[in-house]
Amino acid sequence: MAWNRHHLRDAAAEDRALEWSIAGMLDVTERLSVGQPADEAAAFTAVAEAVWWVTIIDARLVRQYTDLYDAVLADDTVLADDTVLADYVAVPPPVIEGTLAGLRFVRNMMSFPGGRADFIRPPAGPDGAGAVVAAWTWKQVPEQTLGPLPARMRPWETNRYRSYTAWLAERTVGEVFAPAAAFLNLAAAQAAPLAGAEA
Repeated sequence: MAWNRHHLRDAAAEDRALEWSIAGMLDVTERLSVGQPADEAAAFTAVAEAVWWVTIIDARLVRQYTDLYDAVLADDTVLADDTVLADYVAVPPPVIEGTLAGLRFVRNMMSFPGGRADFIRPPAGPDGAGAVVAAWTWKQVPEQTLGPLPARMRPWETNRYRSYTAWLAERTVGEVFAPAAAFLNLAAAQAAPLAGAEA
């Protein structure tokens, strides 16, 4: 307990934890563009892991660095492409906000019993299932997916479902994770010096 209390106040540890988290997220999202899944279960697992990394880092930045997060989002210079962080192009804030809300919907639906990560499908054609996971497509999912949720959570999830439909469905996995990962990387890079200053 004493070690935890000490390191929770340690800005260097805070910086390292954020750096390691971002490195982990970038590694997982980049692997989507190079790894050919052995089967659908492997593809679902890869996407579920990427969803977890992106949404957990997003939640941390929102909670701990709200003002910075909003400023980076409003700056309209978030950069992304199909390989996450090369050949940059500007991505408007609504795309980032909608994409992250849609990924939160996926994360929450996967957290319920029986909530498989079957939000994706392989590209059409005989070789589709062997394509890299980044080339797979997010499926349209019916709104009744919200059924297992407690009533108090349904308004939030309805909004996230709409974001999923608008910003994820019928796009490729790579198209979705690229701007999300790039935005979080950019926000975290600016948050790290703040963590050091707060110490």
